[in-house]
Amino acid sequence: MKIAVLGTGIVGQTLAGRLAELGHQVTVGTRDPEATLARTASAEGSGTPAFSAWHADHTQVGVATFGAAVAQAELIINATAGGVSLDALAAADTAELDGKIILDVANTLDFSNGFPPTLSVVNTDSLAEQIQRAHPTARVVKSLNTMSCSVMVDPTRVPGEHAVFVSGDDPAAKTTVAELLRELGWEPTAIWDLGGLSTARGPEMLLPAWLSIMRKLGTGDFNFAIARA
Repeated sequence: MKIAVLGTGIVGQTLAGRLAELGHQVTVGTRDPEATLARTASAEGSGTPAFSAWHADHTQVGVATFGAAVAQAELIINATAGGVSLDALAAADTAELDGKIILDVANTLDFSNGFPPTLSVVNTDSLAEQIQRAHPTARVVKSLNTMSCSVMVDPTRVPGEHAVFVSGDDPAAKTTVAELLRELGWEPTAIWDLGGLSTARGPEMLLPAWLSIMRKLGTGDFNFAIARA
């Protein structure tokens, strides 16, 4: 499958690298490809490898503008920071998004008042729904936003069965995303279809709790599990 991964941070790098290993044709979308490829330093304290160093180890992954990456893709993964996701997708021609699946893994975390962060979209809306409204002919699916990127691409990092949530209004798009999740190692019983896209509000609001748990544990190698009678 031709996949565009929008975003050059650790989430985008991790997803793009793993999907390329699985045989997909992957292009990373960025605002300025030349500047991105010239970047030799990571953001201070971010723990994210400099993109040029990462790309040197993943030369099979293409790099293009947001618009060009979307134009050649069958499926688009939004791995940008949630606060700029709408702008990143707006860089693509609306017609290029027509009928395409947008897998939104981003979160609208606001660290302006310190830790733990607040959410800039909350309660009665979600980033996934905002993306769908901005691109009504695309098929938006929310998933993978409630865990570290390492667990996204390797669920065996967390022992036992744990959950990955899926929300979306298009059943066929959710089926495609579920197939991709299984390629990444998620067992079918771990994939929880929550229903329509409005159900993305709950998983997005889990993120402040997730970050507090990560701070307590000192690692991102954990996930949410559903216990039931």
